Amino acid sequence: MNHCDLCVPPNMLPAFEHDDFFTGRCILVNGPVIVGAGPSGLAVGAGLKQQGVPFVILERANCIASLWQNRTYDRLKLHLPKQFCELPYYPFPENFPEYPTKHQFINYLESYARKFDIEPKFNESVQSAKYDESCGLWRVKTVSKDNSTTEYICRWLVVASGENAEKVVPEFEGLHEFEGNVIHACDYKTGEIYRGKRVLVVGCGNSGMEVCLDLCHHEASPSMVVRSSVHVLPREIFGKSTFELAVSLMKWIPIWLVDKILLAAARLILGNIEKYGLKRPTMGPLQLKNCEGKTPVLDIGTLSRIRSGDIKIVPGIKNFLHGGVELINGEILDVDSIILATGYSSNVPSWLKENEFFSKDGFPISPFPNSWKGKAGIYAVGFTRRGLSGASLDAIKVAQDIGKIWKKETKQKNHCVGVSCYRKPKP
Repeated sequence: MNHCDLCVPPNMLPAFEHDDFFTGRCILVNGPVIVGAGPSGLAVGAGLKQQGVPFVILERANCIASLWQNRTYDRLKLHLPKQFCELPYYPFPENFPEYPTKHQFINYLESYARKFDIEPKFNESVQSAKYDESCGLWRVKTVSKDNSTTEYICRWLVVASGENAEKVVPEFEGLHEFEGNVIHACDYKTGEIYRGKRVLVVGCGNSGMEVCLDLCHHEASPSMVVRSSVHVLPREIFGKSTFELAVSLMKWIPIWLVDKILLAAARLILGNIEKYGLKRPTMGPLQLKNCEGKTPVLDIGTLSRIRSGDIKIVPGIKNFLHGGVELINGEILDVDSIILATGYSSNVPSWLKENEFFSKDGFPISPFPNSWKGKAGIYAVGFTRRGLSGASLDAIKVAQDIGKIWKKETKQKNHCVGVSCYRKPKP
């Protein structure tokens, strides 16, 4: 047991609502509970550590950054330059390349956790989190790998489980009839096992594009399903990061004009991508990202493989067959394997029992930059749809806000201990 939690006998707990009494092990946390040990949760923890605020991080996996460690392919690199991906208070090593590899980024996160002495409670899956108005505290119930249950009782709850907590697998007619191998992109590691195979990749986002490119590197024959419009931008424009250029331009000109500049540059560098079956949305890439959360594809070589015919673009799927698919244009495509690059979703609605801060799709109702704090001591980090830079900004705000309140109340109460220290948070 560390300094920030205290096992409490049931008869010493606050007067909880009787219709939801918990009979398992209870831990009173003298500080916030953070759900998720990814980059967002680690960043909040680092900020709290520097202020001397105790906390508990709950992580359902057996490691930090499980998305990066367990659900990404081997050749993955950061899409953005490293200065936009580093976490607060700790820069990347100077010898890291501009676009660090997956393994370099994982090493950075592990160093980050060691530097700030962050030790999450692994293999603890949050089943529910509910604010108990009768005592003004959050009740966070978890189940461990051995099926034991624990309830954490805390003043503040930080939701840092991320935008990509669960894979999305749409329902396709006849998919169960397909006799080949079917996996989600989160389970794809390398194209080596697909060498010489005909592979259908369903989805044309960054994951779908990069999986197709990796398959080409391993001499597979990929086809990519493009069901809707997509923005494809060069990763760099005249030697400068496209993202960095967009951030700089938005300081001076409106977003719609930045979109026009980016699309003009993309047309100049990439050419007309629509003739290859990649139709652009009517809304600009940055506006579309802000409104719908759809990230533009940053090309790292996939387009050249599409132009050469190494990657075949096909329309939507009508039906799956034993040895392939029937496309909506009537074409029959024979394939050996299918990779579903169909994206990810937030899992917050499955365990957070409230409906004022988070919407049904698992994102804060209030848009960025006001999406980090709700009522009754609840916070969100990593849901800005602005990558690691957005998560870092929110992590700093959350840690500072909690730290300010914690220090003030600790001082006022003269370091008193026990449940009598807790007051119902103000909305």
